[in-house]
Amino acid sequence: MNKQLLKVVLAGMLVHGVPSCALADSLYKPQTFRALTSDRKAAAVGDLLTIQVFENATATTSADTSTRRNASARAGLVRPSGSSVSAALQTSGDFDGGGSTQRTNRFLTTVSVTVREILPNGDLRVEGEQTLRLNDERQTVNIQGRVRPVDISDGNVVMSNRLADARITLVGDGDLTDRQRRNWWKYVTDLLGL
Repeated sequence: MNKQLLKVVLAGMLVHGVPSCALADSLYKPQTFRALTSDRKAAAVGDLLTIQVFENATATTSADTSTRRNASARAGLVRPSGSSVSAALQTSGDFDGGGSTQRTNRFLTTVSVTVREILPNGDLRVEGEQTLRLNDERQTVNIQGRVRPVDISDGNVVMSNRLADARITLVGDGDLTDRQRRNWWKYVTDLLGL
């Protein structure tokens, strides 16, 4: 009986083929591995990171100029008849000038950016853009820079003053922005000094 069963099993294997070996695939992938106790911080290309932009800039410039100039010249001529002719030239000029410029900028926003590259020293090169549309006015915030992993908080947030090589731009487009631009003829009159 055992021989008969063995013949049936062997015949079935020949007809259906020898079952292939099962291959096991590891759950560990070095590119995406994160330890169970690790924080959920941006660490790989494609990860998201939140940048909190808090920029406060103040610049003040003032200048005072004062100049004074006095010059005089005197000449005399004696004629043979004994009379004399004299002439005098005197010039003077005063200039007082001054100017002051003061500018204050404040920029607050939060933008999520994407890790574009991991640099050889471990820093993350990040880049992102956010566009808002309010009352037909489009505001676009663009952020680029380099982040050290130690500057990323537990909540996956970095302050903008921790960005190296930071480029933060805010560009507006719409009626309000157009109204703030100077007319072309004003540039011409300024160029001509009028």
